[in-house]
Amino acid sequence: MGEQSCRVNLHSKLTAVSSKPVEPGRTHQLTPLDQAMGKHSLHLVFYYDKNPFGSFDWDPIRVSLSETLSLYPPVTGRMTRGEAGNWEVKCNDAGVRVKRANVSVTIDEWLRNANGIEEKDLAAWEEMPENPNTWSTFHIQVSEFEGGGVAIGINCSHMNADLTSLILLFKAWTEVHRRQIIEHPPVFSSGSALHGREVPITSTKSAKYYVTKSISPAPSVKMALTTFKFSNSVIKKCLSEIHVKCPDATPFDLLAALFWMRIARLKSSKDEHKQSMSICMDFRKLLKKPLPYGYFGNALHFSLLTLEEKDVISGELANMADAVHDNVAGIKEEEILSMVDWFESRKGEEGKYAPPFRMYGPELTCVNMEHMINGDESLIYAAMFEENMKPAHVACHVGNVEGEGLIMVMPSAEEGLARTVIVTLPEEEMVKLCEDEAILSLEPTMLLSGGL
Repeated sequence: MGEQSCRVNLHSKLTAVSSKPVEPGRTHQLTPLDQAMGKHSLHLVFYYDKNPFGSFDWDPIRVSLSETLSLYPPVTGRMTRGEAGNWEVKCNDAGVRVKRANVSVTIDEWLRNANGIEEKDLAAWEEMPENPNTWSTFHIQVSEFEGGGVAIGINCSHMNADLTSLILLFKAWTEVHRRQIIEHPPVFSSGSALHGREVPITSTKSAKYYVTKSISPAPSVKMALTTFKFSNSVIKKCLSEIHVKCPDATPFDLLAALFWMRIARLKSSKDEHKQSMSICMDFRKLLKKPLPYGYFGNALHFSLLTLEEKDVISGELANMADAVHDNVAGIKEEEILSMVDWFESRKGEEGKYAPPFRMYGPELTCVNMEHMINGDESLIYAAMFEENMKPAHVACHVGNVEGEGLIMVMPSAEEGLARTVIVTLPEEEMVKLCEDEAILSLEPTMLLSGGL
């Protein structure tokens, strides 16, 4: 908190409500997968080189935010327990907490030398209290840098939304502000797809993996975060080098393989013959009846990729990228539905779901965000309050990550094949990773390196 008083000064708080009242008695039911994400929170920070609002007159900003919130009743609601004791959202338009702050350095200086702890100050978060009747499930913070840059932080409980939903909520705000049509309007019902089948199937590989994950302890160690930005030209060159072995490799396949191989060298294996990594991916478009991108909730699937340790530690990058690619391409609807069946099967006799567990961990986890890129353009960097004023950088953090660490492969401001990789690791390992010759040979720009 001492650092916050030096560099980030919160100076005002208010509550933003929707511009149209919500019909009385409306509730938003959370799916089994929503309930399962209860251990985690999501935090995004959008950095803009210039003030995207022109001036800091709050009124026009609040107007566009209120108009956006009128399309998202669950965002302005409050958590409550339903009849069976499960969490649901009471859509009572209690509003979203909005904070404003000043930062005592320029945006360039901040990105060069701030650390993970400080970045959290740009998206200040309050954990859900025991009684959340007045607790805002979504928070927004607008922070002005010296010299005119702005950071807009938005965060939420992972029960209420996944990363795709949170990004598209923010993007919808920018579209409303510019008086544009919302490209991916919110949809709050998944139909029957995410509520379990009448005849459940829980014998699949995915369901068995979730059973193991639910009972695996995660060691609690001090974590650190570093952001690596790789250029379009470097990723293009690397993909060409592995093209013969893996012609359909994506930037995610390449970078997930690279970071897994380099991080594995830093860890002592629990199994002297095997190495495992969990891969988290969006499944909206993997169902036979696809969910729209605007589906608001959680649509994430975690799968486990296990390989021989010798292949991970000293194998060829092309072979590793091929293994990652095959794992991602091999996720089919049955694996997803069986996962939902398994979560549904954890209900007690009275219909209450079992307590959530850590979904990110305990094994090293890698998040795939390739679905947020259409051609060479990213949905994340299309979040513009003014035409052609794209974010300079977008940071993402998942709360309550423990265990071996987290790798997030995200779109980058350069777009094209360029990617941003945000890594969370135990502190001692992070120091070594930042000195890794194989990663440094790709000439990444490193941002926001340090403790959490």
